[in-house]
Amino acid sequence: MVIFGRIFIIEFLVLKHSFYLSMMHPLNGEIQFSGIKKKTVGYYFNYYKQMKKGLILITFLLFAVQLFSQVKLPRLISNGMVLQRDSAVKIWGWSSKNEKVKVFFLDKVYSTRANNNGVWSVTINGLKPGGPFNMTIKGKNTIEISNILVGDVWICSGQSNMELPMRRVQWIYENEIVGSENSNIRNFSVPHRYNFVEPQSDLTGGSWAYANKNNVLDFSAVSYFFAREIYRKNGIPIGIINASMGGSPVEAWMSENTLINFQRQYNEALMFRDNNLIKEIENSDNIRIQSWYRLLRQKDEGYRNKTNNWFDPNIDCNDWAKMNIPGYWSDSEPEIKNGVVWFRKKINIADDIAGKNGLLILGRIVDADSVYVNGSFVGTVSYQYPPRRYEIPAGLLKKGENTIVVRVINSSGKGGFVPDKEYELVIGDSKIDLKGEWHYKQGAGMEPLAGQTFIRWKPLGLYNGMISPLINYGIKGVIWYQGESNAGRPMEYRELFPAMIADWRERFNQGDFPFLFVQLANYMEVKDKPSESNWALLRESQSKTLNVKNTGMAVTIDIGEWNDIHPLNKKDVGERLAFAAQKIAYNNKNIVYSGPVYESMVVNGNKIELTFSEVGSGLIFKGDNEQGAFAICGSDKKFVWAKALITGKDKIIVWCDNIENPVAVRYAWADNPAGVNLYNKEDLPASPFRTDNWDQNKD
Repeated sequence: MVIFGRIFIIEFLVLKHSFYLSMMHPLNGEIQFSGIKKKTVGYYFNYYKQMKKGLILITFLLFAVQLFSQVKLPRLISNGMVLQRDSAVKIWGWSSKNEKVKVFFLDKVYSTRANNNGVWSVTINGLKPGGPFNMTIKGKNTIEISNILVGDVWICSGQSNMELPMRRVQWIYENEIVGSENSNIRNFSVPHRYNFVEPQSDLTGGSWAYANKNNVLDFSAVSYFFAREIYRKNGIPIGIINASMGGSPVEAWMSENTLINFQRQYNEALMFRDNNLIKEIENSDNIRIQSWYRLLRQKDEGYRNKTNNWFDPNIDCNDWAKMNIPGYWSDSEPEIKNGVVWFRKKINIADDIAGKNGLLILGRIVDADSVYVNGSFVGTVSYQYPPRRYEIPAGLLKKGENTIVVRVINSSGKGGFVPDKEYELVIGDSKIDLKGEWHYKQGAGMEPLAGQTFIRWKPLGLYNGMISPLINYGIKGVIWYQGESNAGRPMEYRELFPAMIADWRERFNQGDFPFLFVQLANYMEVKDKPSESNWALLRESQSKTLNVKNTGMAVTIDIGEWNDIHPLNKKDVGERLAFAAQKIAYNNKNIVYSGPVYESMVVNGNKIELTFSEVGSGLIFKGDNEQGAFAICGSDKKFVWAKALITGKDKIIVWCDNIENPVAVRYAWADNPAGVNLYNKEDLPASPFRTDNWDQNKD
């Protein structure tokens, strides 16, 4: 009301001033003593209109000043937040400069004054677990924050295997989702954002949500199972802040102060400080990609004839070729080009299940697909990684013959249906196998589409955009699942990753908080002979990071999938991270959190004796106790498969009858090692290792 009262006075003065000017200043020599001529009146109104524009600008400026002077809080400090117990908790925000701010919490008042930049903060010490509580923050305005818990806060970060939500694996964890109701487990999802110019002070969005069957679908699956296990063990509220992005390399998460030590990455970050360059690249990519898909649609014979589309169940496809599904067409049908390929299959539906709703499972498809059943569209996925699971509504499936049509778009590389996945139609308790012979025909052949420039993954950007806004928030520790995007430069990772951990600890200024990470799972095709492996070297780089204080590693070499970089088993991953947390963050000295870890070797004749730590109750082999993922070599450094035998609680001997003088042993040293069988009795797998240190890879 004060602002609008002032505006009224200003407007009155402007009106009065413009009227007097119209009387006093001649316009084209025309002025009257007893009145105002038409041109003079026109001058008066034009002058008034210009002053009116200025008035509107003044109004907005006054209103903006009034808004700016309001106390404002970062997104994290909001309803439903979890505050870190037993630590120095900072509550901070912005206001007008030198504004006095008070924070009321748990019957205490914390007073402060904003600095000349309008930034203020208070520190609350020694909070004990509990809640819900309310907080009031008063400056020139008042903000009420409700439903606050005090417990442990974990940042969950990395790339897609950390980001992957429960929604992507919900059919596997139906019972867990139904039973997820727990207001003491809360999640905050950090919006994707990059910035190469400067660290950001706040997030662009996000809110706290507690676990229930609806909200949990958007929680990171790994972080949810981690939080659930920590809560089950300790019974205190858990807050998880998910700041992750699929495809991101470790250098994207590093601050400038640390990145400057890695010249190649730092130079790349500097290059992307040019917003014009970013716009140029993004525009070029968008135009090129849109043009490719536009031409693809125009050329696609399956869509060109609107009265005879290829998803029509009644068209004649007897002249179409045949291909066994699953599989990649470049393996069996090399004449097919990138572009669009249509697939059709007829199935028979029995009387007792006709008309019922169903679930069409099509494994994974490279790259994109659109699916039709009996001519009706039932779903689409635009990129290769998500599982294909399409709901078929009741009434669409009919008695007798039914037609399934899949339009597959492949922009580059091998297109088709990923092997060793489920391909079936489920109707109630009935399952119809869809593997086998399908008709196919190319709708349009295209030149491969060149890859996109993913600017969001460039060095520095994600730290500035997604981590910097978190650094004032009190945390217990970090869980991290990343490395796939650095597997091409595995030796470099053993410097980058520890540097990033030190970087975060310095930026958060909360001591050497626990930093727990996931070692890469098994992935890609199994090889029949021992060989070199960048993924094995990356795992070794991760293992060496355990030399950093207060770190722990969850080994997942036994729960990956050869054909999926996003293995579906996220429950074991989260729980193994929780085991590490119990040991490292919660000082549970009795827990065995790790599988066997190689310590040393001794050569005895034609055998090598290995000694392990973290054996728990003792070593075991799962399955064949003589043959596993062990390899051995002589002085020629040529590894061959070896036999192994447990000879004590912490010892194994390894040998090969054809090698008389062995010099080195490797275990699970491959992208996807076969025969992984070494565990401790607590059922935790041994970390892959090698006893040699021969240089295999130079980045």
